[in-house]
Amino acid sequence: MTTNDEMLVPVACALPTAERPRRLAEFDGLFVTALRDQQRLSPARLRWRLDPAAEQAARDLTGRESECCPFFSFTFAPADGAVHLEVAVPEAYVDVLDALADRAAARIGS
Repeated sequence: MTTNDEMLVPVACALPTAERPRRLAEFDGLFVTALRDQQRLSPARLRWRLDPAAEQAARDLTGRESECCPFFSFTFAPADGAVHLEVAVPEAYVDVLDALADRAAARIGS
């Protein structure tokens, strides 16, 4: 994890610092292998369209992320041969969502 990545993790995150690079790598892997599209619904909300084969892995990952960063809200819904995953944060954490959206956009289908 670079210094810039560390600055993106809010104080409210309870994930031990040593585990953060692995968690980011898990999100990166999800984005590369399963993310089909990303939409920004509002400053504090975005939607990812995922390959349905990745739903269980995405549920596991987001469940663990919710445990250490309870400001995230993750909601799954089936949609048109895909799975929609809505990610929401309180206004105070929009910068964290921005960073996650940027990571996703940089890795989608790469």
